[in-house]
Amino acid sequence: MTGLPEQGSLVRLKLRTWAGEIEEQGILLPPAAPGHLTMKLVNGYNISHPESSLISFELISESTPPDSEDEATDSDSQDSNLPLVRILHTGGTIASKVDYATGAVVARFEPEELLAAIPELAAVARIEAVKLGNMWSDDIRPQHWNAMLAASAEAFADGAAGVVVTHGTDTLAVSATALAFGWAGEGGCPPGRIVFTGSQRSSDRGSSDAGENLIAAVHWAAHGPAPNGGLGDATVVMLHAGADDGTVAVLPGCSARKLHSSRRDAFKSVNAGVLAQVQVSREGINHTLMPEYEAALKSTPQRGSSGVEPTNYDGSIRVAQLISGAHLHGDLITAVADAGYRALVIHGTGLGHLPIENANGDAPENEALEAAISAAISGGLKIVIANQCINGAVNMNVYSKGRRQQEIGLLGHGGTSTPEAVLVKTHWSLSQRRDLAADLESNLVGENPDRISS
Repeated sequence: MTGLPEQGSLVRLKLRTWAGEIEEQGILLPPAAPGHLTMKLVNGYNISHPESSLISFELISESTPPDSEDEATDSDSQDSNLPLVRILHTGGTIASKVDYATGAVVARFEPEELLAAIPELAAVARIEAVKLGNMWSDDIRPQHWNAMLAASAEAFADGAAGVVVTHGTDTLAVSATALAFGWAGEGGCPPGRIVFTGSQRSSDRGSSDAGENLIAAVHWAAHGPAPNGGLGDATVVMLHAGADDGTVAVLPGCSARKLHSSRRDAFKSVNAGVLAQVQVSREGINHTLMPEYEAALKSTPQRGSSGVEPTNYDGSIRVAQLISGAHLHGDLITAVADAGYRALVIHGTGLGHLPIENANGDAPENEALEAAISAAISGGLKIVIANQCINGAVNMNVYSKGRRQQEIGLLGHGGTSTPEAVLVKTHWSLSQRRDLAADLESNLVGENPDRISS
């Protein structure tokens, strides 16, 4: 529509709707559809109206050129007395801004841009930032875990007190687990704190959690306790503790799981407790250790970190996943074995069960499944049972079926890990040419905690 100000301008529109005349104030965006006006309201949400509904408009302020949105902060002017934190950007919407000329959310990962977007960071730590990529988190694979491990090792070698990995939330906990095993699986500990954080709401929304999550993550990376490495703290996951602002949870990286697709407090610990909370308010930033974690830090011998280098994942090793249930058939097991996979993780039902019995004589496919599993294991395929229930342990001692599964060589009995941790641990153990059966029974980085959630 001709005559309107440029996109990015703050305007007040008078509009004719089915409910009568209304006024809306916001920033003009590119139209969501032909023949429409689209604007971003002060609450962060977008609205669109047909151009024919416009009665009049008032220009409040003109579009600001992108380069002058904020005066960038020179990284050399950062307080040299503060701890150094290096932010590794892999993707996601955290610490991003809206380009109102295009309506796009643009990632800001340079130190100057981060400090301009979130000036509170300047009082928490000296910030350096490295772009590893700008990926959707579901596109991340083991080679990217190796890149994060290498970048974190370089950060610590350069004197960083901590590392913050900004990551899309969908597989954030998987990458956090991968780095936990990479740094601490063989009994060591990273030289500093490693935090994974992201955001559930994009930064152009009034309900965004991006800024607060990043502030809390940088605080923990700079000022949190030194990690033990065996208490689930080799890496941590940090996002909102609840639906409201003000508190960010510190979760064990190897026991965290995303349990909601959109809530800001989507991440919870599985079979493990919260390590700490970080409070973010206008009065300042502080953290509180949970009593159980604080006591464990005092009573558990500190693992060595001097000279420790992370271990990597062998990209040639492939691990398949299947779900136990009415549609699990033997030909799927055979296909995995024939395709050259080194291991198969099956999400078992209940205490870790598979449909391998034919009690009524009318389910021969169950017998075929057991035969296929036995043949695949005999051929060298490692088959591991994870817990489909998420909470609780895999216990193949309770029922005769579970004992039969152990007899034919299925692994995973006694594990309290998340399914993601089982998958990552399997890949890591095979990459290091270790005894997978022994590793699955062990608690290497805190992934098999004793605490069982009811």
